[in-house]
Amino acid sequence: MEFDESFWDERYRQHGQHGSVWSGQPNPQLVAEVADLAAGSALDVGAGEGADAAWLARRGWRVTAVDISSVALARAAAALEDDPETAARITWQHQDLTASPPPAGTFDLVSAQYLHLPAPQRDSVYSRLAASVAPGGTLLIVGHHPSDLETSVRRPSAPGLLFTAEQLAAELDPHEWEIVTCTSRPRATADSDGAPVTVRDSVLRAKRKA
Repeated sequence: MEFDESFWDERYRQHGQHGSVWSGQPNPQLVAEVADLAAGSALDVGAGEGADAAWLARRGWRVTAVDISSVALARAAAALEDDPETAARITWQHQDLTASPPPAGTFDLVSAQYLHLPAPQRDSVYSRLAASVAPGGTLLIVGHHPSDLETSVRRPSAPGLLFTAEQLAAELDPHEWEIVTCTSRPRATADSDGAPVTVRDSVLRAKRKA
């Protein structure tokens, strides 16, 4: 299965009559890693229905929220119609970052939450995301840990889609980056049958040296 624009548009459309695809809450690892940072400019990659972008904007960040699905972005913008102050701090951008990279050296924070791509494509996209971080800025990448495949939760099982934080950290030049967080962090959730499960998130937070 190819997780391209048509796949994501259809997924969001299918959920349109039954509520949101996601929880509507900011991703917990974003909250854990960014709450102590001073607000600036942020790139929210794979913004989806906009919960992360809204959380950042409410904390004073100026957010460029990018997603491959125009359906998701329309839903995200609509969710903030009654909150114009937050909406004014967000620019919604329909873009495929595998084909069109963000500008280099631009953002104080680049956040990619659960952006899973085949390994060669992932390496290329994450390299471009790292390049878009301004000096002194933060790169935050969070994904499902490969150990999740041993649990009862549904995870994409194609080889190379899941990764460890250590794999990502190894791709960053230590002369240019300070690794702040590199871990496999447990998180409580439930599987499709409602049974409690502990999964793990791969969390990489790195700061570009000034």
